[in-house]
Amino acid sequence: MLQQTATAIAANALGHHVILSAMLAPAFFLTATAGLLASANARLARVVDRLRALLTSWEHGTPDASEREDQIRRHRQRAHLVLRACRLLYGALASFVGTSLALAADALLDSRLGGLPTAMAVLGVLFLLAASIAMWREVSLAVKSFDLELDQELARRH
Repeated sequence: MLQQTATAIAANALGHHVILSAMLAPAFFLTATAGLLASANARLARVVDRLRALLTSWEHGTPDASEREDQIRRHRQRAHLVLRACRLLYGALASFVGTSLALAADALLDSRLGGLPTAMAVLGVLFLLAASIAMWREVSLAVKSFDLELDQELARRH
């Protein structure tokens, strides 16, 4: 009898350990997503600052107003891409938190949630993929914009 009780206690403790371990897996995704979100927010702040500077020079009637309009258009597009990435990253965060909660609920409900925890994790990864594509597009546009600005400046100096 004593051995059966000890075995039941050990199995129960092991079950809780497995549940807690499963709940920690989304934490790695949360950490990665938070890092990407911090980077995206920093990029958004830089784009907004640059856009404000362009608007100020444009308002003061610089001789290259058409070039400034093109730069403003490109930076506005960049800002929207970073904003889209931020929204997708917040969706990923919510999905990974939901995954942890679904894993805990599934354990309490004797595995009645079926594939919900897995579906939420997959949704989070899809959000990460979409955010990465948006950031890739923004970075590509940033380099293209920088190249155009360099070409314009070089043309002015020669």
